Amino acid sequence: MKVKVEEAIGTVLAHDLTQVIPEEFKGVRYKKGYIIQEKDIDILKSMGKYHLNIIHLNEDELHEDEAAARLAGACIGEGLYLTEPTEAKVQIKASQRGLLKINTEVLMEINEIEGIILSTCHTNTVVQKDQLVAGTKVIPLIIKKDKLEKVEHLCQNEKAVIEVIPLKALQVGILVTGSEVYYKIIEDKFGAVLRDKAKALGGEIVDTLYAPDDQEVIKQRILQLIDQGAELIMVSGGMAVDADDLTPTAIREIADQVVTYGSPVLPGAMFMLAYAHKKGEKKANVPILGVPACGMYRKITVLDLVLPRLFAEEEVTKRDMLAMAHGGFCYGCSECRYPICPMGK
Repeated sequence: MKVKVEEAIGTVLAHDLTQVIPEEFKGVRYKKGYIIQEKDIDILKSMGKYHLNIIHLNEDELHEDEAAARLAGACIGEGLYLTEPTEAKVQIKASQRGLLKINTEVLMEINEIEGIILSTCHTNTVVQKDQLVAGTKVIPLIIKKDKLEKVEHLCQNEKAVIEVIPLKALQVGILVTGSEVYYKIIEDKFGAVLRDKAKALGGEIVDTLYAPDDQEVIKQRILQLIDQGAELIMVSGGMAVDADDLTPTAIREIADQVVTYGSPVLPGAMFMLAYAHKKGEKKANVPILGVPACGMYRKITVLDLVLPRLFAEEEVTKRDMLAMAHGGFCYGCSECRYPICPMGK
């Protein structure tokens, strides 16, 4: 459709328009799909454009940029913000540090709608403030409104497709077991590793305690950490099946619920996750993690997959642990780039 430039305000440009300024510039000044504004009239005339080919929007149609913005707005939950749409794309960024959660089932349903794309980073990834975590794209220049309405309906019936859950500054207790460490035959190097991992997620260390290979002492130390206010406890050492490995039994006797002893993640097969309760509380809400020896000398293990979810106050279930089998095998790269790698994805 051809119209005078003065009559084109608010309409959609049907093709690219090139501007030439001798010895200064030659290139596309206005791209196909651009919505003409009043400020553009004089510029267009200076380019020799007194008439334009425009696309007329029907009542049941949306411009690509508006559609992309509606798509992104419908999908996001807490902890996110949007950039302005450009070329039918909107970027979705984290407004806070936290755990990225993606509703993958709804994500697939959205992408099944022809002409619409929503692409995200992996769920359960720790992201930083202002980090780009997802993006939208609308394929056609003009799209039917009912497709965006379908997206909005999907999102209204589900929790947010994309959200960033803040990490809580948990009070963390650490217990290092093993008679060789307790009696100072060898130096403890495990405690420092666990403290660093907790602090990296914003945790505050309540205390680091030690216990020999004595089941009752291990139980007493765990209970002591709970009494000291620990909201999460990591217990290292004694997680295998040797005669002196008593940590799993001690944890089992204290716990109200044992989620798993053993995980389908390598490294980290002998990992244990259980929940206990604080005095005066009925709910078992203190996670107790039995961390196998690989947690001391391997940079990334199952512990690194589970910890962020616990710091986001998510209850990790047996099914959650089983799901880690897919992608739970560490490639053992010479240079570790986790989390930008397949591990845990």
